[in-house]
Amino acid sequence: MPKVYLTRRERFSSAHRLFRPDYSDEKNLEVFGLCSNPSWHGHNYELFVTVKGEINPEFGYVVNLKDISSLMKELVISKLDHKNINVDVDFMKGKIASTENLAIAIWKELELPVKKVGGELYCVKIQETENNYFEYFGEE
Repeated sequence: MPKVYLTRRERFSSAHRLFRPDYSDEKNLEVFGLCSNPSWHGHNYELFVTVKGEINPEFGYVVNLKDISSLMKELVISKLDHKNINVDVDFMKGKIASTENLAIAIWKELELPVKKVGGELYCVKIQETENNYFEYFGEE
């Protein structure tokens, strides 16, 4: 049976700061540039979650997109939207708040719940700006 890939997009706005607490502000500025601003900075992110699987012959789809949307909103968007990633987001505690780390953390939040609704997580993609996006495919 062929695999079909489906993608759901959700949006969120968050603030963050790229920094290491063991570095001085000067060293953080040298390493992370303006993204290390001690007063934070923010983005309007787009999150794309791609699920793969075989079409369920009873329903004609891989998974119900309403289920994927609900999981994304409940487990991820509600925790990120209008929040500070460094301070407010439980699944980012102890991590540098880079979008790369965010993509991996979102994968970990969604992988098992997506399986429970009948799909297999294929890709988490986060678009941070119109020029920058990050993709994670579950490789460790």
